[in-house]
Amino acid sequence: MNLGAGARWYVVHTRPHAESKAAHHLERQGFATYLPRYLKRRRHARKIEMTAAPLFPRYLFVAVDMTAQPWRAISSTIGVVRLVCNGDVPAPVPDGVIEQLRAHQDERGFVRFAAGSRLRPGTRVRVLDGAFCDCLGLFEGVTDGERVAILLELLGRKVRVTLDASLLAAA
Repeated sequence: MNLGAGARWYVVHTRPHAESKAAHHLERQGFATYLPRYLKRRRHARKIEMTAAPLFPRYLFVAVDMTAQPWRAISSTIGVVRLVCNGDVPAPVPDGVIEQLRAHQDERGFVRFAAGSRLRPGTRVRVLDGAFCDCLGLFEGVTDGERVAILLELLGRKVRVTLDASLLAAA
């Protein structure tokens, strides 16, 4: 999205679960918004489904030209708590942050990060759920999409297990 000459990105703090509502009402007032979302894996009634969720719950970005737009109206917009400020002055988002987020979007507009990117080979991990819940192992690498391989100590020997990346945490 191309911003006007004096426009910068700022952060808006929203009411709980009101990010989309706030974005809609800000856009109706003529502000450009960006609400980064990702596909969240959700388990419910023995089913796993993917749902769209905000990458930063209770926050969204708004582009404002402080000299030409009535930015104080943002805080009284439906769904908005306040514009994030340093004292009384709105705090601009550092250059390049929005572009970096958009660079990680897929064709449907969801932000995607490589599975297991936060872990390095050899990192100790704990399994959070499933048959190996609470087992400790070593992160081995990413296999495909959202699955990772780990080495578990089972019955006196190391066994390679492939799990969903969301089931692991650094130990």
